[in-house]
This record gives sequence, structure tokens and C-alpha cells, in this order.
Amino acid sequence: MQDYKKIDYAKNKDVVLRYVPGHFITPHSHVNYYMDLSDMKARQREARATGEELAELYLASDIIDTILCLNGMEVVGSYLANKLTKAGILSANAHKTMYITSPEYNTSGQMMFRENIVHMVKGKKVLVLIDAATTGGTLKSALGTLQFYQGSVVGIAAIYSVAPAIDGIEIRSLYSLRDLPDYASFTAEDCPMCKAGNAVDAICNGFGYSTL
Repeated sequence: MQDYKKIDYAKNKDVVLRYVPGHFITPHSHVNYYMDLSDMKARQREARATGEELAELYLASDIIDTILCLNGMEVVGSYLANKLTKAGILSANAHKTMYITSPEYNTSGQMMFRENIVHMVKGKKVLVLIDAATTGGTLKSALGTLQFYQGSVVGIAAIYSVAPAIDGIEIRSLYSLRDLPDYASFTAEDCPMCKAGNAVDAICNGFGYSTL
């Protein structure tokens, strides 16, 4: 992988989007950029800054009972919840605090919640938190799972998002196509980089990348 380029978030110098152009395969598509969000998700100072800036997008919210973290966003989710509760965002939970949880994946790759976790979702107002919303595949799976477990989605928060909404639910993000206007994703069959014979640089998912 070549050296990363970066985009600083205008409101907070500790929020930095790192990316590299190339030919990458994700679980749902081929993309022309890999965004390395690992430091934002795992380094304490950056995770805190990221969570707090995302919280700014939801300070006008009514009730949030649960934050559902996708793709390793639990640390960011904790700082997001902390900022929201300090700002007075209410929770209808018995102890007036927010749940921060993530789904499990069964052998078929479907999201699920075990019985000891279901109470954090069923009948709750859920804010979905994801690192990058690009093809929408992971989010569609999460929304379907929450519907099955009778959770009510109140919003979607992302570090980076291509679309402003999915299935009628607004996605509020720190970065968007305004920051990477030439970001593109393709099906494997329609990928112009494959058709041009460009080698794949890495296989990527929510945990990171593996070079080929």
C-alpha cells in the first residue's frame, strides 16, 4: 500500500480521514479508494474526537436508547454516547443510560442477537453507527435485523457516507462525496478497473485490508 492521503475535519484537528486510491475488493463491491479508519476507531484521542463530532450531529435528538455499532465502532460509540448523555439526550431505559452493542454473525453471515442482548434492541430507539456507508449492503442487513428484533431505528451515523439516506433513513456523516467526489463502487461484473486489467491492490472489510 502506498502512502496515505488525508483530509482533516474542519471542526476538529483530531478527526482525520486517511485514504489511498487504487483497486480494492470489499464484501459487496469493487472500489477505487480504501479508507483506513482504524486509528479513528481504536486510538483513544481520535476515537474520542470522532465520537464527539458525530454526537454534534444528533444533539437535537429526542430519545436514543441504544447505539448499534457496526464494523468495530464500539470505542467511538462509547464516546458518542457519553457526549449525548452529557448534552441531555434522553434514554427510556430503566437506568436512564444508553446501551452500546454490536451484532453477532451466524454461520450464514447474517446478523443476529443472542437472548441476553435482545433486550438492548427490542422496543428500543436505536442509532446505527458505522464507519463507512458506501454500497449500503451492511446497513441494509443491519436495518433488516433490527426490524426482525423489533428495534426502531432513529438514525444512522457514519464517518464517511456516499448516500445521504438509505431506505428512507437519513445518514449523517462527518465526510461525504463532497470530500471525495470521485469515489466510486462497482459490481465485480461491471468494474472498469478489472476490465482494464488493473491488478487488485487489496481485499478489504470492516476490520482492515489484506494485500495480494
